Amino acid sequence: MKAMMAAVLAAGSLLATALVPTATAAPSAAPVDECAIAPAWAAGQNYRAGDIVKYVDGSIYIAERANPGYNPVVSTYYWDPYTCGTGGNPDPSSFVVSEAQFNQMFPRRNPFYTYKGLTDAMKAFPAFAHTGTDTMRKQEAAAFLANISHETGGLFYIKEIDERNYPIYCDRAQPYGCPAGQAKYYGRGPIMLSWNFNYKTVGDWLGIDLLNDPDLVEKDPAIAMMTALWYWNTQDGPGPVTAHDAMISGAGFGQTIRAINGALECDGGHPAQVQSRVNRYNNFTQILGVPAGPNLSC
Repeated sequence: MKAMMAAVLAAGSLLATALVPTATAAPSAAPVDECAIAPAWAAGQNYRAGDIVKYVDGSIYIAERANPGYNPVVSTYYWDPYTCGTGGNPDPSSFVVSEAQFNQMFPRRNPFYTYKGLTDAMKAFPAFAHTGTDTMRKQEAAAFLANISHETGGLFYIKEIDERNYPIYCDRAQPYGCPAGQAKYYGRGPIMLSWNFNYKTVGDWLGIDLLNDPDLVEKDPAIAMMTALWYWNTQDGPGPVTAHDAMISGAGFGQTIRAINGALECDGGHPAQVQSRVNRYNNFTQILGVPAGPNLSC
């Protein structure tokens, strides 16, 4: 099992990511009337965040946090009343962060990182910032943006700074080698994707030949964002769950840090870096007008 090592940026972050077998992207589901098909709530049944149920009196509730079948009327921490057609199955092309808010979050961002690039990339990951209540969707968006802000110095850096490291990211032991060249698999994009085997894994998942053309990650804003969203939504890295699952299950922002950098930052490994991520998350949730929620640190 090899690790994907990101560059040390001006923000001082080091990303370590475990490689997992290639997955195949699932097609987006057709829109449905989520209330018409909502199952009856059942005590003792496990529910995931975003599940919609019909209570015994006919009212509809949505799970704001995963729970083992708590009563929606009693456990308001876990359930919210839900009005059909107001966002349980939101338009996958929409985003809870407006372009003005995005610009407010990243006042010094590199022009390469665009709002359109992000929203285009999101089409490949329909569950991202579209799961659960409006608050949950905004919290996940804030958490993702806070982490990539930390990794890139506020979406300023597109690629690894120290070019002396570039040749080390070619693992010749892989059967496909390094067809783009020994020094072409350095860190790029919002999570500083690096190593030939990671470019192949992400490229295979997205259906884009990043192994032969890794430069696409620093040339196409949508592809750059896709690499970050791929990790966020599909990889748990050093943590027990993916960052996406951490935010929709109620595990909290701290678990997104663990999914990204594990012991390198968590459990006292690098408290200053953890605090940098937390500060950005708190700022972004304030911009979006939602609470930060529990378990901010790891």
